[in-house]
Amino acid sequence: MTSSVPSDVLGRRILCDTEYATVRYAGSVPPTTGLWLGVEWDSPQRGKHNGSHEGIQYFKCTHPTGGSFIRPNKANFGVDFLTAVKNRYGLNDEQDVECEKENALVIGKKTVELVGFDSIIEQQSQLNKLVDISVSECAVSHAGQKEEISRTCPNIRSINLSKNLLPSWEKVTDIACQVQNLESLDLSENKMKFPSASITCTLSKLRVLALNRTGVTWAEVLLCAPGWPALEELYLASNDITVLERPINVLQTLKLLDLSNNQLIDGSQLQLIAYLPRLEQLILSNTGISSIRFPDVGFGCKTKMFPLLQRLAVDDNKILQWSFINELDKLQCLQSLHCQNNPLMGTEKNPETVRQLIIAKIGQLKVLNKSEIFPDERKGAELDYRKMFGNDWITAGGNQNPDKDRPNEEFLAAHPRYQLLCLKYGAPEEGELKRQQPFILKNQLLTLTIKCPDQPDQKPIEKKLPDSMTIQKVKGLLYRLLKIPGSELKLSYESSKMEGKEIELENDLKPLQFYSIENGDSILVRW
Repeated sequence: MTSSVPSDVLGRRILCDTEYATVRYAGSVPPTTGLWLGVEWDSPQRGKHNGSHEGIQYFKCTHPTGGSFIRPNKANFGVDFLTAVKNRYGLNDEQDVECEKENALVIGKKTVELVGFDSIIEQQSQLNKLVDISVSECAVSHAGQKEEISRTCPNIRSINLSKNLLPSWEKVTDIACQVQNLESLDLSENKMKFPSASITCTLSKLRVLALNRTGVTWAEVLLCAPGWPALEELYLASNDITVLERPINVLQTLKLLDLSNNQLIDGSQLQLIAYLPRLEQLILSNTGISSIRFPDVGFGCKTKMFPLLQRLAVDDNKILQWSFINELDKLQCLQSLHCQNNPLMGTEKNPETVRQLIIAKIGQLKVLNKSEIFPDERKGAELDYRKMFGNDWITAGGNQNPDKDRPNEEFLAAHPRYQLLCLKYGAPEEGELKRQQPFILKNQLLTLTIKCPDQPDQKPIEKKLPDSMTIQKVKGLLYRLLKIPGSELKLSYESSKMEGKEIELENDLKPLQFYSIENGDSILVRW
C-alpha cells in the first residue's frame, strides 16, 4: 500500500465529499494504472455498479448499484478522537485561537462550533475539564495513541460519537475503555462490525447507549452486553433486527429499550425479553407487530411478564384486533400507551370512540397517546362501555342476579373487564339498554328536564338539547336561564332508568353523549 492508504484499509470507513462508504477492495483495476479503492456507499444512489468492472468481480455489494471505484486521494480516512475534540472545541496544540464573534471560534482561518463558550470558555480551554463531549460528524475513526485519552481527558462522562468513521466495536472500546467514568455513549449511524465472540472491555459506569442505525443484530448485542453491567437505557432503532433471544445474566439493569423501526417476525418474539426485571419503558414503534400474548395467565389476572413495564409505544404498526388491547390489561404496571397510526384506530368513525374503548379496556392506564386520562374521562368511558355492551352481556348469559350471572367464555374473552365494571358501577338493567351499534356517535336532540334540587322555588324546565352539546355550552345556556355564572354551576345528571343515582358532569369540554345521557334524563344544577 502507498503511504496515503492505511495498511488495514479493507473494512475501513471513509468519507468522500459528504458521502459515507466502506472500503471493500484496494488494488489495480486493469486496463487502468495505479491504485483504486473499491467502496460500497451507504447510499446506493451514489454508486454505479455491484463491484464488478468489465466482467470481473472485484468486490460484492448488498445493492446492485452500491459500488464505485475511487482514487485514494478522494478518501478521507478520518482522524483520532483527541484531534476531533481539539478541532471541535478550538483547542489545537498551538492555541492559535481568537474569538471573532459571540457564537464562533476561529482557528487560523477555520471557524469551528462553539458549545456554550460564552460563559465557560476559560474552563473548556483545558481538555482535562471537559465532561460532556460531542464530536458528531467529525470523521473520528480511531482512538489515537494508547492511553492518551485517559491522560488528557480524565473527567469525561458523556460522548456523542454519532455519524463518524468507526469501523468496528473494537475501535469503539479503544476509546471508551480509556474513559473511566463514562455514563453516556451515542454511536448512532456508525456502520460497524461487531464481535462474534465475547469481549473483555467492561464499561462499568455506562448507563445510556445508543446504537441506532449501526447494523447491529440482537445476537451481537447480547455478546457485547456483559461489558455493560450498569446499563439502563439501550437504543437500537433502525437496525433490521428481526429475531430476539432471551437475555441470560445480561441487561438485567435495563430500564428503557428502543426497538423501533426493526421488523420483528411477530409479537411472540417479545416473550423472549419479557423477563427483564427492571424494564420500565419499551418502544416498539414501526416493528410490524399485529399481536401480543401473555399466555402465563388468563383474562382478569396479571402476568409475570414485563413486571415493571410502565410505558409502551406500539404506534405505526399493524394492530387491528381488540384482543391486542385486552392483553395489555394483564400488565401489572402499565400506565402510558402510545398506539397511534394502527388499523385499529380507524375501526370507528370517531377517534374519540376508540380512545374511550381503550380506556375502558385497560384499567390502570393514566396516559393515552400523550394525553392524560382524567378521572371523569375514565368514569365516562367505563359507564359507556358497560352500557353499550350490556345487551351482548345479557345475550351471553349475564344477569343482575349474581347466582345466575354466567356470561360465556366468548364474551369474557372479548370484554375481560366487563364483570369488574359491573361490580364497580352495578350491573346494567335491561330497561336502560338500547339496541344499537356500540359507540356510534349520533347527532340528535335530547329532551331533558333541568332541575335545581337546592332551589325549591325554581320550577323544572324542559329543554331539547343536541347530544353533541358540550357541558360548557350547557352552562352558557343555564346562565341565560338562571342568571348564574357558569363558573359557579355544578352539574350532574340522573337517569330516568336509574333513579337515585347521580353522575357528575365534571369535564366542561365533553359533549352530553360522552356521559350517555338520553331522552327523559334530568340535568341537576347546583350553585
